[in-house]
Order: sequence, then C-alpha cells, then structure tokens
Amino acid sequence: MPMTSLTALVSYADKLLKTADIGDYGGAANGLQVENSGQVVRIAAAVDASLATVKLAIEAKADLMIVHHGLFWSPSHPWTGKKYELVRLLIENNIAVYSSHLPLDAHPKLGNNALLCAALGLKKLSPFFPSHGQLIGLQTLTSVSRDELAIRLARATGSQPRVIAGGPKTCGRIGVVTGGAGGDLKTAAAEGVDTFITGEGPHWTYALAEELGLNVFYGGHYATETFGVKALSAHLAAKFRLPWSFLDHPTGL
Repeated sequence: MPMTSLTALVSYADKLLKTADIGDYGGAANGLQVENSGQVVRIAAAVDASLATVKLAIEAKADLMIVHHGLFWSPSHPWTGKKYELVRLLIENNIAVYSSHLPLDAHPKLGNNALLCAALGLKKLSPFFPSHGQLIGLQTLTSVSRDELAIRLARATGSQPRVIAGGPKTCGRIGVVTGGAGGDLKTAAAEGVDTFITGEGPHWTYALAEELGLNVFYGGHYATETFGVKALSAHLAAKFRLPWSFLDHPTGL
C-alpha cells in the first residue's frame, strides 16, 4: 500500500498554498492542526472539520483530513463533551488534520474562487476584494443575463442560489468571493462590480444591495467552498500517489 510522510506532504502543501504569506482570521490556524503517527496512506477532503466529518473520515479509513474550515475558529477549550469525543476519535484513529482557509480561497489554480469562476464559464479574470492584506477574490468583465448566471450557479453548486436583483438584468462586471462575504457588499461595490457572487450574507444585505444597485447571488457557504478541498486533495493524492475521497456533509447554509 502506498504511503508518504506527513511531514513531506505538509511541507509541500504549505509551499504550494503560500500558507506563511497569506493573512487570515486569527482562528484559521492554517496548516497542520493535528498530527498523526507520521505517515499518510489515504486522504479525505471535507469543507468543515467537525465531529461528523471525523466520523466520516474514520469510515473512509483516512489518516489525513484536508479541510477548509479547521478546528480553532472559536475558543476551543475545555476539551470536554463533544470536543473531547472529536479529539479522542482523531487520536485513536490516527487522523491528522490539515486546514487551509484564505490560502485556499486565493490560490489561482486550486482555489475556491478560481474553480467556481471556471464552473461558471467566467474568463479573463483579475484579482478582486481585499481581505487581511491581499486580494482573495476574482472579477471579470462580461455580458450575461442575471437569469442565465443564476442557472449557471445552480448547475455549478448543485443547489438553487438566493438572488437579490438589485442591479442590472444584464451583468457586466462580476465579482466572486466564495463563503461568507455577504456582509461586505460595500467593499465589492466600491470596486465597481454590478454583480457579486458569494456564499451567504445577513438579512440586512437585501436592502443594502438594492441601495447599492448590486445584484447579489448567495450560492451557499458550503456549496461554494467544496471546490478547493477537492482540488487540493486530488492534487496531493496525485503528487504522492495516494487515494483520496470527498466527505460530503452539506449544511444547506
């Protein structure tokens, strides 16, 4: 059975994603979050590191989880109850956890934004949307109807988007930032886009989108961020000749 060292795989992934150079939220803790015994035989990709996905990783017989949302977003102590169960299962089943948040969002080939744009048929992309010291999204000049774009987004994610039709019926400048960027509509509008595609946003963004003259597409936080972990895991699996699988645990959000 093929295997590789955890150290070698993590070192390669950190360089590939430029983990040390990308700013992020403090709780992101990008990189290796949990070690295992030192070898990797099977990779499992998941959007979220949670008790449910750890159990799925055990079923898949994986010893490395590649995730977009890691373990440390909020205060993670004390390790009791369900938190203890999660840690216990990781250790007892020799499962390492590698997390990549904004580095994976921003990657030009394996990133959530690049891959969602490709799935939408958007081309001639340029960097867009500042966050934590770098531009993490992508934008393009094009001409596509709002209705057609909604169809493409539903096809790409497998779920119907929520559309705030605050802008023109024909989208001319589209910005894409996967995940939870809905609270930053002003940032998107300030860069001149008339249409903004992201995962989710608060209730009050409906009125704000209308005031800004902005079309907003909420494709789902989970649904817009399955692309990166799949692509990264497939890349690492090919590089190190390992099997991999995707642990689908949709939130519907």
